[in-house]
Amino acid sequence: MGYDLERIIPAFQFSGERIFIEPFGRGHINDTYAIYFKRAFARPIRYILQRLNHNVFKNPPRVMDNIAGVTAHIARKVIAAGEDPSRRTLRIIETRDGKNYYIDADGNYWRAYDFIEDATSYQQATPELFERSGAAFGQFFNMLSDYPAHTLHESIPNFHNTRARFEAFREAARLDSAGRAAGARKEIDFALERESEAGVLVNMLGSGELPLRVTHNDTKLNNVLIDNETGEAICVIDLDTVMPGLAAYDFGDSVRFGASTGTEDEIDLSKVSLSLSMFEAFTRGYLSEACASLTEKEIAALPIGAKIMTFECGIRFLTDYLSGDVYFKTARPGHNLDRCRTQFKLAADMEREMKSMEAIVNKYSMSLN
Repeated sequence: MGYDLERIIPAFQFSGERIFIEPFGRGHINDTYAIYFKRAFARPIRYILQRLNHNVFKNPPRVMDNIAGVTAHIARKVIAAGEDPSRRTLRIIETRDGKNYYIDADGNYWRAYDFIEDATSYQQATPELFERSGAAFGQFFNMLSDYPAHTLHESIPNFHNTRARFEAFREAARLDSAGRAAGARKEIDFALERESEAGVLVNMLGSGELPLRVTHNDTKLNNVLIDNETGEAICVIDLDTVMPGLAAYDFGDSVRFGASTGTEDEIDLSKVSLSLSMFEAFTRGYLSEACASLTEKEIAALPIGAKIMTFECGIRFLTDYLSGDVYFKTARPGHNLDRCRTQFKLAADMEREMKSMEAIVNKYSMSLN
């Protein structure tokens, strides 16, 4: 779909003379553009202009309220530490009428940020990059540990409510609307055998054992910017899913994505396992920044959080496969079932390695306390 950018761009408080626009990034949800502006006696300045996908995020103003709140909170912390907030957190560019989003004539929601220059987001993890991403997400957690999480909106309700995800899976298996259950019997049984584990983190939150926190909820390596000169992680980006949650969600989802030896849709399951060395790299980075703000129960829940986030992702893929591939984009027949199988294989490997994972977490939490 084409958008009337000539009408949208002037709605924002950009500075300089616009000279160039280009699509930017690899995101699959929002539409993103880099806009170049010429300035006198200085190199051109770039901004990010982005259309929020209101089919995924049903209430964009609430998403922007969350982002405005947490970025302002982080900026205050960075300034108090004597550092430059322009490289440490996203900065929203307001519209001409002072809002943090713009609605175009077709009802699309748009927002803009400063472009953080001389920094890169990486797609492939190395132990060093993974450790630095762990430190970035740990610092993100630490800086927001005193933010009133209950004041944030749920940008996607029940996003990491594993119990609710399990019930959706059970219903999809019962209905078998696409006639695929017979071919996924092994995966259905794997999930059903672990039903009691689906509610572990949710129950601990409900009982007060784990505190409600500000969580990012999409803690992939490519959502961390690495400074091109120093190699240090400087900024966590893609804040659309920031909402109330648990520390174990963010830790676990990072491990699920970055500590697997196989790709998310690997067909050869012999290639899929948990890399303990990558798990240790991320844990070392994460706890170096977050440990002081985590409770003992939160630290103890990190390893099981990795398994439950992996299990949850698997049942989401399985639910979509059983429902006829209505949510996740697929590139081949059975793609979602392949994705489910990799997650379940990884979760099973985490079960076998749980003692080792716990020992690694204990090692770094003890050394930092």
